[in-house]
Amino acid sequence: MNLYKINEKNLVEPRVKTTPENVEESNKALFHATMNLPSAAKHCGMTEKEMKLTFWEFLKYNPVNYEITEVFENTSPISGREIESN
Repeated sequence: MNLYKINEKNLVEPRVKTTPENVEESNKALFHATMNLPSAAKHCGMTEKEMKLTFWEFLKYNPVNYEITEVFENTSPISGREIESN
C-alpha cells in the first residue's frame, strides 16, 4: 500500500540525446564556468566521466581566449598563488 501515491515514472528523467551542438554548448559553458560538470553532463546526455574526457579534448584542441595581464613579483606565474619565502 502506497500512502504517498508516488508515481515511479515521474522520478526518472528522460534520456537526452547526445548531439554535437549540445556537447559544444556544454564545453563552452564549462570553459566559461557558467555550468558545473554534473549539469553539463546532464545537458548533453553523457556520464560525468564521458564529459570530463570530452572537456579535456576540448581544452587540448581549442586555443585560449583570455590573457593574463598582470603577474606580481611574489606570485607564481602559473597559479597566481603567493610563493612562500624561506
